Amino acid sequence: MTDHENHSLDRSRSAAPVLERQLLLQFGERLKRLRKAQRIGTVEMAERLGISRPTLRAVEAGDPGTAIGTYLRVMSVLGIAAELALLSGDILQAPHKGGAAARSRRARPLVQVTVTAEDARHQVQDLQSLALHEEAVRLVRANPELVERAQDTLRRWLSAGNSRSMGLWREWEDILAGRTWRKVLSRTRRAQELRQASPLVTLLPDTVRQDVLAQVRELKKGVELGDVASPESP
Repeated sequence: MTDHENHSLDRSRSAAPVLERQLLLQFGERLKRLRKAQRIGTVEMAERLGISRPTLRAVEAGDPGTAIGTYLRVMSVLGIAAELALLSGDILQAPHKGGAAARSRRARPLVQVTVTAEDARHQVQDLQSLALHEEAVRLVRANPELVERAQDTLRRWLSAGNSRSMGLWREWEDILAGRTWRKVLSRTRRAQELRQASPLVTLLPDTVRQDVLAQVRELKKGVELGDVASPESP
């Protein structure tokens, strides 16, 4: 493997968690655009699927916690199930070693996709904030005692006096007490506001924080997926 290939693979691996989140966000947004283009309202869509409107909103927000089966049902209703058939079929797999395609001396076609975050500053910041909070929630689920640290931080903030974030901090009291993480991991306006006044990210080790920031920087440059053409390739 060439140095160029190693570098490309390293970039893809280093950006994987945030990259996967961005792909889901983009996929959810695409499903939402398709629904609107077909003039299907959220009530009608939810009824067709047999799901609640909050579940539909989760799908269109690219929620990783939503069952894959629900995503597939949405794709089917929107008429893009053929794309799933393409992904699940053999056409994207490498040719069999004994087959004619494998014996061919002709260079196989290269397929590359470059994934980037939106240029708009607030969209990149929201992706970064979302990724940081998902890491924080992962830590808390692994070690529930960390919630007490976040609650201590929140109490100090509240005791400091009047602040424009006071209402958000009061809501954070309920979120921490009830462990209702979905409230802050969605793409709603309120979730964005809650993340901006969050005590949860104070739990993150600096190494984790810096890793997420590095992933976002890589994504802003563009992360290549798929085959990588080496300098020696014909």
